[in-house]
Amino acid sequence: MKGLEMTDTTLIDRSRDLSQSLERLGPDEAMKDRSNYLRGSIAEGLLDRITGAVPSADDVKLMKFHGIYQQDDRDLRDERRRQKLEPAYQFMIRVRLPGGVCTPAQWLKLDELARRHGGETLRLTTRQTFQFHWVLKDSLRPIIQGLHEALLDTVAACGDDSRGVMCTVNPQSSRFHAEVAAMAKRVSDHVIPKTRAYHEIWYGSELAASSEAEEPFYGRTYLPRKFKIGFALPPSNDIDVYAQDLGFIAIGGAAGLEGFNVAIGGGMGRTDQAPETYPRLASVIGFVPVDRVIACADAVMTVQRDYGDRKDRQRARFKYTIDDKGLNWIKAEIERIMGLPFENARPCDFTSNGDSYGWNSTPDGRHHRTLIVENGRLDLTLLDALRDIARTHHGTFRLTPNQNLIIAGVRSEDRPAIDAILAEHFPDIDHLSVLRRNAIACVAFPTCGLAMAESERYLPKLLDRIEAILADNGLTDEPITVRMSGCPNGCSRPYIAEIGLTGRAPGKYNLYLGGGFHGERLNRMVRENIGEPAILEILAEAIGRFAREREPGEHFGDFTIRAGIVREVTEGRHFND
Repeated sequence: MKGLEMTDTTLIDRSRDLSQSLERLGPDEAMKDRSNYLRGSIAEGLLDRITGAVPSADDVKLMKFHGIYQQDDRDLRDERRRQKLEPAYQFMIRVRLPGGVCTPAQWLKLDELARRHGGETLRLTTRQTFQFHWVLKDSLRPIIQGLHEALLDTVAACGDDSRGVMCTVNPQSSRFHAEVAAMAKRVSDHVIPKTRAYHEIWYGSELAASSEAEEPFYGRTYLPRKFKIGFALPPSNDIDVYAQDLGFIAIGGAAGLEGFNVAIGGGMGRTDQAPETYPRLASVIGFVPVDRVIACADAVMTVQRDYGDRKDRQRARFKYTIDDKGLNWIKAEIERIMGLPFENARPCDFTSNGDSYGWNSTPDGRHHRTLIVENGRLDLTLLDALRDIARTHHGTFRLTPNQNLIIAGVRSEDRPAIDAILAEHFPDIDHLSVLRRNAIACVAFPTCGLAMAESERYLPKLLDRIEAILADNGLTDEPITVRMSGCPNGCSRPYIAEIGLTGRAPGKYNLYLGGGFHGERLNRMVRENIGEPAILEILAEAIGRFAREREPGEHFGDFTIRAGIVREVTEGRHFND
């Protein structure tokens, strides 16, 4: 039967994957194929002075592979439509920053570019990198060329490819941090597209003829959808390793770093009113030694490249490939491509997916200060403070997956100066409550084109009201993870929060309860499409019961399941049951 393939004794459906002709697949596959390895007509569109946008719809999609999203100011959209003006187009640029590590020199360049071209603001993302917002078309090349001067780029920060590689940054998490961070950088450099289009369009390099394949791994159509990789160092699960398409969990012994447990198939995105879509936690399939990490990453991505759904983008992520084909078959195929079987997974434990705030010291005699950055937004006040620090700092900056910032590797003699700068520019930097320290939000309005409701701008106000409920119940210092997204795509990883909210319409959200405090369990929807009064009513009842009925040491998410407030989600495919 056409589209079916017999592998050993398993019949595999191949009617929706790379083996099919383009006309049988989704339109984005043909678009990628005719793009000439992501060139499209981007260069010509940048020269068009009639519009603030990139005119070609195909180029708007292709620019994502270059780390750029075309957006518009949605606060102004209706008014500009009434005035018969085009939308207030601007762009978001996402930096590739493996493991979230940034040097002081790079920080100063980012600061300079944000002040000149990015509306005097920078955003720290949930994937440990920077985003520039409010960028006009004429500023795209100056920003990307400025990043190049600091040895930074935006390659594959978006698009159907392997996105930015994450790595645990908690300085107390492991003595192997430097080694694992270096591995994250190596993997990132290895898995990004090799097309020369980026250099031609943004740096002005000439098109060079070559007999070598331009994309030896990705080919003309790249991956079916985005692919996310992360490295976790127990006991910290700050990167939410089970939310990654491919997660590496570091395992060490007395002699040092031994290798990694491998987890595959995580992903947060879903679509409202489409029960065939769902978030999924990654499945641990075995262990690989350090020298097999690159081969493992290649093999896992090869399976998704060759077998992922290229007909329906709603089901094109690796999690669906795994559930459709079967985890055992996928594991066997990865092992076949690697040329070696996985070893048995090693024991490991996670204790938190949050950050450790304030000053921490490590055995190397260095000190690390974690700063709370509410929702990751660096305004001009914070930029001023951090610019002064970067001018004298001799260590690094580390961006956390919780949208915070670590001033890392500080010498003892430099600590007082850093504290003095922070006290002068931002004296209340550590005033946020425990609840806010465990809360993250996506950008949403006014810039994200996918947003259905507020997130970054609204969450602080909602937290005011939740804090009052906690105070009424004597739980002010209780850590509870709260995550909000302006749409169901889940950029803030809301589906593993103890309290999760995803936007449905202005002022309306789906409310989820029961996620694992360590990022080890999905939550479940409690109520759909509700406003703030209903949200607070449900939370007040659940938190009140938690205060009265909790067991010693029990987390809120665990309690909501034990108390029967929500049913536990055991697998992603049962998320919508």
